[in-house]
Amino acid sequence: MIFFSRLTFPPGKEITFAHVIGGPSPVIYQKLGLNPSIDYGAAAIGVLNITPSESAIIASDIAVKSGDIYLGFADRFTGTMIITGEIADVETALREWDAYPGAN
Repeated sequence: MIFFSRLTFPPGKEITFAHVIGGPSPVIYQKLGLNPSIDYGAAAIGVLNITPSESAIIASDIAVKSGDIYLGFADRFTGTMIITGEIADVETALREWDAYPGAN
């Protein structure tokens, strides 16, 4: 017997995960392959996962235009985006995506 499974997403756009890691340990930067030449004391990592996954491209554009943000990773196939910067800049970037009319 052969079983087929299909991953489906709800219509529209959905934020499935959004998190800001304030003051992360330097080892997290190293393991994720992020920019190691930053001030770790004032730094933050922002993680966002959205559907449809292609929206990660738009989220990345909004994030880098919203402040002093380093785009560490964006994947249009999984909808994942990882950004770094100062805590306030990372929070602003994620809020800008949430406020984007096409995001909700």
